Amino acid sequence: MPQKLIQTQTQQQVQQQRLSQQQMLQVKLLEMPLAELEENVLTELDDNPALEETRDDFDTADGMTSDESDSSGEGEEELFEEKTEREEREEALDNALESLGSDDELPSPDVRMGTQSNPDADYEEIVWGDTTSFYDKIKEQMGVLELTEQEQDVMEYIIGSLDNDGLLRKNLDDIADELAVYHNIDVEEKDIERVLRKLQGFDPAGIGARSLQECLLLQIERRPDGRLKELMQEVIEDHFEEFTKKHWDKIAVALQLTDEQASIVQQELRKLNPKPGAALGETLGRNTQQITPDFVVDTDDAGNVTFSINRGRIPELKVSPSFTDMVNTYKTNRHQMNRQEKEALLYAKEKVEKAQGYIEAVKQRRHTLYVTMKAIIQWQKKFFQDGDEADLRPMILKDIAEKTGLDISTISRVSNVKYAQTRWGTFPLRFFFTDSYVTKDGEEMSTRKIKLALKELIGQEAKGKPLSDDALAAEMKRLGYPIARRTIAKYREQLGIPVARLRKG
Repeated sequence: MPQKLIQTQTQQQVQQQRLSQQQMLQVKLLEMPLAELEENVLTELDDNPALEETRDDFDTADGMTSDESDSSGEGEEELFEEKTEREEREEALDNALESLGSDDELPSPDVRMGTQSNPDADYEEIVWGDTTSFYDKIKEQMGVLELTEQEQDVMEYIIGSLDNDGLLRKNLDDIADELAVYHNIDVEEKDIERVLRKLQGFDPAGIGARSLQECLLLQIERRPDGRLKELMQEVIEDHFEEFTKKHWDKIAVALQLTDEQASIVQQELRKLNPKPGAALGETLGRNTQQITPDFVVDTDDAGNVTFSINRGRIPELKVSPSFTDMVNTYKTNRHQMNRQEKEALLYAKEKVEKAQGYIEAVKQRRHTLYVTMKAIIQWQKKFFQDGDEADLRPMILKDIAEKTGLDISTISRVSNVKYAQTRWGTFPLRFFFTDSYVTKDGEEMSTRKIKLALKELIGQEAKGKPLSDDALAAEMKRLGYPIARRTIAKYREQLGIPVARLRKG
């Protein structure tokens, strides 16, 4: 019996989350460092006649004074009262940010920033070298490419995943998982690799490489075609192990090179840079760079830690009274007005609403920065008391999100490109985040602390008899860090420290 095809209609309800204009503004302002926010406020003042400066104090309905300072001790009362309206705004912002996501594995910069030179200079500090422009200069080069919106998001994520050497230490499948989980971006590994290949075409050569071998090959690819280039590629592609062990006699035999030819190839290979990110810093750096910290943390001699949010040159804002009067006039007399008068007053109403929304977004930004920094200081209080990097506890975005009740993506945006001035120097907020290593006994240890101990141990070894990874593992265990040999090798590579045979000399 033939089957009968039946066509039916079904109704399906799909819930989609859309960002309102106010939520998008809150996200935009939250991501801005102080210097960028100052420019944005001035631009908004120029563009919106209903927004004005005022010399009066900020509205302290949220309980924060104009200094917005707070002691970060555990158990102390908040300096602001939680209100239902504010809680609703926080929830709305968190929900809006949830779909945008973030990476929960933050890089941990090893280099501290400069120290305070003039406490009265609007919190501006001179920093020698270039620590932030590394990423900015890489991102600037994206402008020459024609990228889809998804490709741009993927490339920005890859750039944010580069280490200080400019190398990509994450596996592409891990990046695919993180993009899916934290950013709602469903992209295959091959598509990520295609974007990575474009990034690897940026300057300096070698940027975005996933290994030393790939880093060197990327640099060789840009050399002029010829026999020398071919030989350099052969050495790195086919004889990389001998190259790392400096067995040039074996390489010369394999490639049938004379002593002079082998010497030339060796000299040219030595010109390659295994750390292109560091090279970019050297090229761009050694210029004085102004860092304006968003937070100022103070530690007194008794170990009490307080902090304030740096308002910089941001003026206090209010809605223009004249525009408010025009809106009130419209509400009471709109039935007696002609069309031209109504259009003028509707324009005023639109500008007043925009000004009110902007002021509210600035307040929301301050509140979010406040609760986030307070949680970070409470978590890392020991470091803020003594400035010892080894005292940094394991801390990831999720920890601070749970402590504040904010979304992980919100914490990520607060932590991105923002700085805290402390008694011990000025640090990017990402500096305070560090992963943990769990030993076989279940003990949780800070990977930052382990790396510092490993670096110190290697620095104290006899130069003529450097320690192997097995020996380092044994010594680390004796010092109270029971970690496996393969973990030693992993951390040693992340620190840019070569194997024992290459440290000899």
